[in-house]
Amino acid sequence: MLAPRFLVGQLLLSMPGIGDPRFERSVIAMCLHDEEGALGLVVNRRHDSLTVRGLMAQLDIDPGDTPEDTPVLNGGPVEPTRGFVLHSPDYEGQSSIQVDGRWSLTSTLDVLKDIAAGKGPRQWLAMLGYTGWAGGQLEGEMTRHGWLLAPGATDLLFDTALESRWPDAYGRLGIAVGQLSATPGRA
Repeated sequence: MLAPRFLVGQLLLSMPGIGDPRFERSVIAMCLHDEEGALGLVVNRRHDSLTVRGLMAQLDIDPGDTPEDTPVLNGGPVEPTRGFVLHSPDYEGQSSIQVDGRWSLTSTLDVLKDIAAGKGPRQWLAMLGYTGWAGGQLEGEMTRHGWLLAPGATDLLFDTALESRWPDAYGRLGIAVGQLSATPGRA
């Protein structure tokens, strides 16, 4: 079994053939992991049609200079209406959680208000929903064909285009995604 907190600040990359269409070609930033379970956020899947400005309007927040086309991400299938902002550690709100010194997680409206006012984090991703696992569940999934662990690279989260995050994360491990097989044990 993995040591508690082992996955915090790391990236989970879905393997081809994971068997769950919700996670095909996913990159998940791991934020919490202990004996009770794990929580991560999918960082490369755009929400259907919601932008951050649209979300702010729904929450009666003046978007200020928030770019028009900044997408809201689909952070995962659990609690799809619950909001999160994954951001650089230069910002600390009332409920911010530091994640292994790499990034921070805030789930209260203060971060969106501060972003709109130009007082928020330097880099950020807004999302709805999260991925979650019960105690030992993720560790079990990692022993089967499903997930590959990668270092938590902040530039991949904040500076790489959404559609490039999954292949780029594999590329950083020296793996060309076109060479991956969806069948365990076969090339």
